[in-house]
Parts: sequence; C-alpha cells; structure tokens
Amino acid sequence: MSQEKPIQLGVTPPISTEPSTEREIKLTNDLLETLKSYGLFESEQEAQKRVVVLGKLDKLVKEFVYKVSKMKGFPDSLAREAGGKIFTYGSYRLGVHGAGADIDTLCVFPKHVEREHFFTIMYDMLKERPEVTEISAVPDAYVPVIKMHFSGIPIDFICARLAVARVPDDLELADNNILKNLDERCVRSLNGSRVTDDILRLVPNVATFRIALRTIKLWAKCKAIYSNVMGFLGGVAWAMLIARICQLYPNACAASIVNRFFLIMYQWKWPQPVLLRPLEDGPLQVRVWNPKLYPADRSHRMPIITPAYPSMCATHNVTESTRKIMIQEFKNGIDIASNIILGSGQWSDLFVKSDFFQQFKHYLQITSSSYASETQLMWSGLVEAKLRQLVLKLETVDMIELAHPYVKGFDKAHYCLNDQEVEDVMKGGLLNERSISVEEGGLEVDHIESLKANGIIKEEEKESIKKVYTTTFYIGLEIIKPKPGTENEVGGGRKLNLIGPIQDFQKLLPSELTSSKKTTTAVATTASQKRKNEEQEQDERSNTKKIKTNDESEHTTDLK
Repeated sequence: MSQEKPIQLGVTPPISTEPSTEREIKLTNDLLETLKSYGLFESEQEAQKRVVVLGKLDKLVKEFVYKVSKMKGFPDSLAREAGGKIFTYGSYRLGVHGAGADIDTLCVFPKHVEREHFFTIMYDMLKERPEVTEISAVPDAYVPVIKMHFSGIPIDFICARLAVARVPDDLELADNNILKNLDERCVRSLNGSRVTDDILRLVPNVATFRIALRTIKLWAKCKAIYSNVMGFLGGVAWAMLIARICQLYPNACAASIVNRFFLIMYQWKWPQPVLLRPLEDGPLQVRVWNPKLYPADRSHRMPIITPAYPSMCATHNVTESTRKIMIQEFKNGIDIASNIILGSGQWSDLFVKSDFFQQFKHYLQITSSSYASETQLMWSGLVEAKLRQLVLKLETVDMIELAHPYVKGFDKAHYCLNDQEVEDVMKGGLLNERSISVEEGGLEVDHIESLKANGIIKEEEKESIKKVYTTTFYIGLEIIKPKPGTENEVGGGRKLNLIGPIQDFQKLLPSELTSSKKTTTAVATTASQKRKNEEQEQDERSNTKKIKTNDESEHTTDLK
C-alpha cells in the first residue's frame, strides 16, 4: 500500500517532515516556561475583561450604525436591521497577545454609512464614554484608525464600509466577492482580518506556531526591531515569517522552528518575496502585488506578502538601514539559538535588550510638543508617522552609513515656570524634577499636587505653571569613517550637514500645526560624542547640542 503524500502548505514542499527529538521537545517546554516568566500570558481575569470590552464595542457599533441610519431618514425598523459588526485581527486574533497588549479591532458597516461618519459620529460616541481615555484619530493614515484605551485596554479601531444594505451578525469576510465596489482603504482595512484568518489556516500546527511566534515577537521587541511605522516589521509580518518556517518544517516543535528561523531568514535572498501561498488572481479590478508590473513593488527591500486576496506587501516601509539592522540581528540570533540547542545557552539569552542608547556616538533627536494632552496624542502620532521619511532622507547624506530609528518615542510632561523654560523643553530640554516621564496611557495625569507636596513647586508658583507635553524620538547615526591617511582621519575636522533632511522632514508635517509654537513644535537635535540613555535624563541638558529650526548653520555638528 503506497504511503499517503503529505499535504503541502506553502509555495514549496517542506524541507523536512521529520518529527522533533525528545531533546527538542524538552527545549520547547523550557521555552514555554521562559515565556511565562516574562509575563507574556494574561490572567483569566484580564482575558475576560477583553471579552467584556469587545462586547461593549460591538454594541456601540450597532448603535452607531442605527444613529447614522436614522440621520439619513431610514425608518426605525430598517435602521435597526442595518446591523454592524466588529472583527478582531492581529495578535489577539492569532492568540499570541500578551498581558496589556492592544486589541486590533475592525468595525464593519453597510454602504449608507461613510468613513467620515466613523471619524466624527463614532469618534464622538467613544469620547463620551467614561471608559474611554487617550483617544485620538488618524483619518488620513494608510489604514485610517482611531486609537484609544477602553477600560484600560489599548484599542486600534479601524473601519470598512461594505457594499451591502445590512451587516448581519453572521457575516464572514473570507469570500473575495465581499471586496467588490470598495475603495482601497476599505480593502486594506478588511484585509487585516482576512490575512490573520488565512495565516491560521495555512500553518500545519497552530499551537507550535503560537509558541514560536510569541518567542520571535519578544525577541524582536527586545532587539528594538518591532515596529512597522519605523521601518522594521510589525506583528503581521513577523507572524508570516514564522508561518513560513512552520510550513517548511510541518512536524517540528517550537524550539526547532525558532532555531531554523534565524538561519533561514539570515540566508534569505532578499528581495525574493516570502509567500505563504501562490499569488491569487481574482474577479475584482484591484491591484495585487506584482513587481513585474509595478515599479513601486520592485522597490520593496524585504517583501513579505499577505496571503489574502488582493495580496499586498506588508513590509513596504523597510528602508535600506532597517533591512541591514534586521539581517544583523538574524545573524546574531543564529549563534544564540545554536548555543541553546547545543545546551551551552539558555532561552533568556535570546531576550537580552538592545543597547541602542549606547550604540552610537551621534543621534538625531526629534521632539514634538503641545500644550494639551489630547493635542499631543494626535501631534506625536503625526510626527511618528513621518519619521521613516526622515530616515530615507538621512540615508542619502554622503557621510551617513546607516540611520537607525528607535522603535518608540518617550513621553514627558513638563511643568514650566516661565516662557524660557517652555522654549527649552520644546527643543528637547529638561527641567530636572519638573520634567516627568509618562507611561503609556498616563498623559492625562496631573502631577502638580505631588510636585508641591515634595517641595519641588511652591504654592505661589502653582498659578503660573505652564504645562507642556513632549514626545521625543531618536535616530542613531552611524558615520562613515574617513579613509586611512586622509586629513580627516589624522585629526582634521568634518561637519555632518543635516540641513536638507531636516527641512524636508519639516515640510512633510501639517503646516497649520508647525506654523505656531503656541500649540505644537517639532525640533531636531543632534546629540554628539555621548552615550544616550533615557534612564539618565539628568545628563540630557548638558550632553545635548541644540539645533534651532530658524538657523540653518546649527543643523550641522562637528565630527571628531
């Protein structure tokens, strides 16, 4: 009797279908315990809280659709039947979310409800809820989104308008025909959920996939390479890479998948794309990723292609610098994982944090600032969304070998006593004890009373306090070394001129926000010949060279 041919998942046959050894299975159990020690698994209480929040959101969506329907003159019965539904996607849907992680949520509504309604009426409905804090809308983003905290849980809330008269509770998104007559933004929003579901369908063992993906997500965060907006990879891209390794080794356990991940990704012949299944043609007139047809697709440096039709590149944000950084981390991962497999290392070795703030001699510091916490949430998000363009501009500077953006900004609230202090903090300065680091979700907290109680602010100074909120981003600059024997190499001075990239970056920001320092400002600062560390804030003012936006001569720094 002939042996049954194994089912192939992916665009090529498996490299090996051999099962894992007892040693590898033990290492997987050790890995699982290590992940638990990092607090990656939420409690049952938190899991239930998420279910409650999603239930409230689903109810709110139905109320939103009803409200718009009535506004458009629908009779009450039809307005009720119009429906509305939410879907989850991303890490929560994949089953790899950690304690405190956000929930990526999609709101689907019928054709008579428009996207503008979502960012006005729905936004206002959310804002009125006492459970909702830290709410901000980015309607012009590549995937338009409302960001918020709902009962303390971070939510990324996106929307899609379907070409149907009603959205019933049993609606599914798998059928490609659901994309008919939709604009590109709605297709992108829907595909978040469709891609997540396809990934789960295309892996041979979901439990193994989840453990391996949790491992690589933690590793990527520790190495500061987990951020789509900054030009690295986001959660979906990392998930697709792990899914591809699972396809190549369908019977391997999680420890084996992680070990092979580093070697295969380091040796991958970029820009050869990573595909979970063959590209699919569909009946719709929509663009599918195709580097033979589209010059923009040919420019992708690390293409990882989504499996759901229409297939798109999830990694179009990757720059030459971020590609080099990730490949180097893959190389480092090979050695660490090999030692773990051989027994001379432990899983915690994989999760040693990045030394970004000790890695470079030169940093570009970008500070966004506002007088109101709500404004700052929006403004810092806009600045963050444009930072990748600044990295691309920096890569064109002759003396810069590599521009390494840090994956997140640092929020602070400053309690200023005069206009000079306001100007200083807007340019990246600190006020020692009156500049307070703010954790995510804490921008709205007022620290004046605690500052007064600790003797930092006097009672008579309270009324004159001007509160300024800042978010600071950093880009590490690796400078090309001068050639041996040249004047620069033996002691002559060189100047790094950043006038062009900084001015081009500032032009990308909304002019109505950058024109007045009364509400917002973004200032670039070069920190030279120092070891930058956010935890050593007291040294920032003395170690940082300020760059004034109105003086081009100060957009340079000496290199010695």
